[in-house]
Amino acid sequence: MAPSYVTHLLLSLAVCLTAEGAVNPGFVVRLTQKGLDYARQEGMTVLQQQLSKLHLPDFSGSAHTHVGKVKYSFDSMTIRNFQLPSSQISLVPNVGLKLSISGAFIEISGKWHVKAHHISTKGGFDLKVQGLSISVGLKVGSDTAGRPTIALSDCSNHISDVSIHVSGKLSWLVDLFRHKVDSALRKALENQICSMVGDAITSKLQPLLQTLPVTAKIDSVAAIDYSLTGPPPVTVDCVDVKLKGEFFELSHHTPPPFSPPALTLPVDHSLMVYFGVSDYLFNTAGFVYYSAGKLIFNITDNMIPKDFNVRLNTSSFRALIPQLSKMYPDMLMKLQISSTSAPALDIKPGNITISPKIDIQAFVILPNSSLAPAFLLNLTTTALAKVAVNSGRIVGNLQLSGLHMDLKHSDVGPFPVTLLNVAVNYYLSNVLLPQVNEILKKGYPLPLLDNVQLTDVVLQPQQDFLLLGANVHYGKTENCTQLDDIVTSL
Repeated sequence: MAPSYVTHLLLSLAVCLTAEGAVNPGFVVRLTQKGLDYARQEGMTVLQQQLSKLHLPDFSGSAHTHVGKVKYSFDSMTIRNFQLPSSQISLVPNVGLKLSISGAFIEISGKWHVKAHHISTKGGFDLKVQGLSISVGLKVGSDTAGRPTIALSDCSNHISDVSIHVSGKLSWLVDLFRHKVDSALRKALENQICSMVGDAITSKLQPLLQTLPVTAKIDSVAAIDYSLTGPPPVTVDCVDVKLKGEFFELSHHTPPPFSPPALTLPVDHSLMVYFGVSDYLFNTAGFVYYSAGKLIFNITDNMIPKDFNVRLNTSSFRALIPQLSKMYPDMLMKLQISSTSAPALDIKPGNITISPKIDIQAFVILPNSSLAPAFLLNLTTTALAKVAVNSGRIVGNLQLSGLHMDLKHSDVGPFPVTLLNVAVNYYLSNVLLPQVNEILKKGYPLPLLDNVQLTDVVLQPQQDFLLLGANVHYGKTENCTQLDDIVTSL
């Protein structure tokens, strides 16, 4: 079943509906007037169809005329045409949204029956309702579970003119009580319009908003909390809505030992929606996976490309670490790479970097398959991050740009670590990073409703957050042009 007009009206808002909280959010969405206008345009046809289902009850009565008492009845009324030619949607600061429709008209057909004295006659009529105006106020909020809510705050409608044309034998009799017919039909219509708008909100829009994924599961370890923290504030220019935007471990939800920074989105209303993705969101991911012990990677010789000369065995390290090959002649080795702390993303205008601190523990694989520790390196690395939007997901890619290495401990005697620079750099760039990038390629889902697509996506790194601007398309995926690789040129 097609969603109601009100569903379309707030569709862009519901893409990432959030709320105002006591602490800074990890995710901010700005809905612009352009976004509201798109929702209004998409929804007018649906609202028109919805209101075309107005039920006009049969009515009858009597009137005293100069020809005596006349009994009448009107029935079989159907709406032949319902048009909503002019509408606008506006922001009401600190309240919500206001939809105004003007110049609407309705055409209705039906049958009439009249009895006067010993005369009984019938015929048909065509009714035209003109100058219909509708004003709808909508208040957005959130429930205790952090899901978005929508409510009708006020509604009114007015009909400026009703005209009726009757046909049939003795149709002039209807003219004797035409004002009663006009009044009854006007009242029947005005009493139903706001009721149907309210029903549409309750039965269609609210259930749709409840499908917003306030929790987005990433894998068996982590999920993202996209819950609303309160009602979204509305200004005269836009709706700035706020999400918690925080990774958490599925096995136990432990708050991270840091807070999100304040975000100030630049003033730009050329696109329908703007997302401010704080570095807090990414950094809570690092905290969760580090705390869960998932930032540990192993490299063995069979993972090294065949064209690289320095193999992971003691023979290859003979010239670099002579004592190693003497103690363990011609044996395979293994590197265990682990973060010494949760990695943190640093977002600045035009630049995104990550500088994890890494330990590399080198082992010798003994003939009985046990491991003998050889040496422990401490690395401070810097990687450039590229970010993209792929089918509603934020995806990433890392490229190693800097590396500083120190010898933390050696079980095979002292040696200059600079001799290992080429080998370690190669292992990280060609073995470890492809593993990490394969994970980042899967990305993090944006909190989107079903059938909501982003187009014309623009990505800009700002201070402490990533600004993502986009237009919105509502429809099935196959009917929407997807931008599957929109990457920042960093």
